[in-house]
Amino acid sequence: MDAQNQVFTFGGGTAEGDKSMKELLGGKGANLAEMSSIGMPIPPGFTISAKICKYYNEHDGQWPEGLKYEIQDSIQQLEELMGQQFGDPEDPLLVSVRSGAAISMPGMMDTVLNLGLTDQSVQGLAQKMDNERFAYDCYRRFIDMFGDVVMGVAHEKFEIALQKLKDEKSVELDTQLEVDDLKELVDRYKKVYKNNTGEDFPQDPDDQLRLSINGVFGSWNAKRAIKYRKINKITGLLGTAVNVQAMVYGNMGDDSATGVCFTRNPSDGKSELYGEFLINAQGEDVVAGIRTPRDINELKEVMPDSYDELLELTNQLEEHYQDMQDIEFTVQQGKLFILQTRNGKRTGAAAVKIAIDMVDEGILKKDKAVANLVEPGHLDQLLHPQLKEDEIDENDILGKGLPASPGAAVGKVVFDSDIAEEEHGKGNPVILVRIETSPEDVGGMSAAEGILTSRGGMTSHAAVVARGWGKPCVAGCDGINIDYDKQQFTAGDVTVRAGDWISIDGARGTVINGKKEVEAPQFGDNFRTFMTWVDEFRDMDVRTNADTPEDALRAREYGALGIGLARTEHMFFGEERIREMRRMIISESEGERRSALENLLPYQREDFIEIFEAMEGLPVTVRLLDPPLHEFLPDEEKEVKTLAKELGISTAELNRKIRLLSEFNPMLGHRGCRLGITYPEITEMQARAILEAAVEVKSRGKEVYPEIMIPLVGTAEEFIHERHVVDEIAEDVFAEKGSEVDYKVGTMIEIPRAALIADKIADEADFFSFGTNDLTQMTFGYSRDDAGKFLEHYLNEGILKNDPFQVLDQEGVGQLVEMGVTKGRAAKSDLKVGICGEHGGDPSSVAFCYNLGLNYVSCSPYRVPIARLAAAQAFLRSGKKVAS
Repeated sequence: MDAQNQVFTFGGGTAEGDKSMKELLGGKGANLAEMSSIGMPIPPGFTISAKICKYYNEHDGQWPEGLKYEIQDSIQQLEELMGQQFGDPEDPLLVSVRSGAAISMPGMMDTVLNLGLTDQSVQGLAQKMDNERFAYDCYRRFIDMFGDVVMGVAHEKFEIALQKLKDEKSVELDTQLEVDDLKELVDRYKKVYKNNTGEDFPQDPDDQLRLSINGVFGSWNAKRAIKYRKINKITGLLGTAVNVQAMVYGNMGDDSATGVCFTRNPSDGKSELYGEFLINAQGEDVVAGIRTPRDINELKEVMPDSYDELLELTNQLEEHYQDMQDIEFTVQQGKLFILQTRNGKRTGAAAVKIAIDMVDEGILKKDKAVANLVEPGHLDQLLHPQLKEDEIDENDILGKGLPASPGAAVGKVVFDSDIAEEEHGKGNPVILVRIETSPEDVGGMSAAEGILTSRGGMTSHAAVVARGWGKPCVAGCDGINIDYDKQQFTAGDVTVRAGDWISIDGARGTVINGKKEVEAPQFGDNFRTFMTWVDEFRDMDVRTNADTPEDALRAREYGALGIGLARTEHMFFGEERIREMRRMIISESEGERRSALENLLPYQREDFIEIFEAMEGLPVTVRLLDPPLHEFLPDEEKEVKTLAKELGISTAELNRKIRLLSEFNPMLGHRGCRLGITYPEITEMQARAILEAAVEVKSRGKEVYPEIMIPLVGTAEEFIHERHVVDEIAEDVFAEKGSEVDYKVGTMIEIPRAALIADKIADEADFFSFGTNDLTQMTFGYSRDDAGKFLEHYLNEGILKNDPFQVLDQEGVGQLVEMGVTKGRAAKSDLKVGICGEHGGDPSSVAFCYNLGLNYVSCSPYRVPIARLAAAQAFLRSGKKVAS
């Protein structure tokens, strides 16, 4: 590996990196370099490239050649800037060692503070600072972190030793321990360390640094970090960078503090400094939720000068980065230091408000706001339900905590993250209840409907992760007492046990006893304004997959510009309809089939009338019957007997016909266009229903644009056959009604062969719509219904990066889509092409479709806003100019 540019220094107003180097330096390192360059008061240090993490994990924990000497040189530069020596027993330079990936992973990887302390130098630090208590407080923290992060000694073992000493001394807080108590605690911590490692605590600062760097590199592959990346679909990163930075101290007394703040409220987006701090503490105390922090506005009272300076610096950082910032800071004996800044995680409602406000304030333009400030997942959060106000009785409220992340969550109480994952896997909604969460809980947090903690503040681990995921969260609800051993919590005289139902309101911070009802969210002016901006930067349409007028109207309200997939098979399941459908299926002759279909025709026609009216003026793509016929027949003996009686045949005869219709592989069997070719009367009835409905709606003075889609075509001849049937019916209907409508006949490309011969099909078709659900099944050879037996294992083992049924497989299935588009448009340049598989609502898949030049994507009604934003962001990334 190239020995150059493995380590990048920053501090003293200069830096070897900048904010554009996140892939190499991680978000933290890139921003530290940037802040140094623009004159922010940051402690100096250096960043070891994420490339080294990759090398380390691929070479059994070895460092590349030359790294050791680059680190030594960087330490020497740091010593010169600080006027101290690393390892000096009398005036030691201490450092922090922190992780930092290109994409923020809060709490998932590891940090070591106060590195460089030894039995000798702790005395030198105490004398230099004239503060013995401070020195030994730093040392005990260092032993704890080093033991946990580097040597794998569980943090809980040090916590047990600390709690035992506090009990002996009859104190509640760490800060109430005296100097001699802390010296005793250091001795006890060293015993915990030796008992669990078999070694004495290391006394060579160089060894401490080397091992700590390795510990941070190793934490990239910690179980919790892997799970976090999997949940958030974070792929393609080199690893974590390592930031080594001179220590500054928030635990030097009552004139020192540490805190975390956001430049705007991450829950609702209000323009106000928002966060928390602790007097006489180090940073881990705030985010870990061990001590209850104070509101940032109280800093104005206790340290007014530091507060004013913080306010000024945070405003500068927000304007520089053109985004809300999440900032860590330390005040050391009245002097303010900024330790970190990054774009802050926020709720959906906050993201939209911040985008609107920043444009109004002139911080950035609309295109930047749409491209950078709101993620598609933020809009997904806005569609979350809320608790019904009239459902909440004051007597049911168990407690009130901090409104850490809005939204309603209803579920059964669980106290263990592994159990939360198990219950989620069984389809059971759960609320994860913890005293406080840690990075080890990410799996359970992801599986839960919502999160409730009894400790921790608005910047605790639970709050930050929940907001980033859009999970409802109530934090710091100290009115409940959690007992893990008994698997219960108490609130006053009420006991809630594991498995009991509770509801939480993350916007109000309330915890409510029992299972409450929820209602759909209401969209405000900010959402509507932002979506008008989105549409200014979007040149690809978004349609919806809808089978009912209700879904069509809802999708239209969410901004859909038509229906990309109406599945006619979903229209046959009403009581009277299914009876006639079943009569048609078991018919012995064409005449019997036509008779049953004639009875179904009015139902189909009325369905299409309602859908066309709901989508007045917009195109509606209707897919003809797709599933195999046996799916409409009962499979339980009781239902078979009832149906036989209704149809006037014997149970034995009905069972015989059901057996004849059964197939070894229905997905590849008698379905789609194969049904229409075998029984053209089915295609005739459906085409007539569609076109008669269209003529009727047109006669009411409304515009209607029907598009008839032939499913499962694999040869041009199949399409030609079905199109001929549709066109003949159209002639008959228009002649009978004395009126015509413009209609199109196209196909769903969902068989790999169809993509391979797309040019031949395009000669005959008016449009293509890629059915990527079946195209994925047939390309991978995975049955969607059965893949669950192995997909999870494939994802865990890295055999697949994503579930291909959720995120379009661009490497394989995507190539077929690209081929289909290219060949189709080579034959017909104005061929309209869309996608109607569920991938049409996945942001990365939408971007892929945009880059292929598709005319539209189609998705479920609730994902329409997400697809609209994803399409706009794809446009903005493309560099195209907005049409005037």
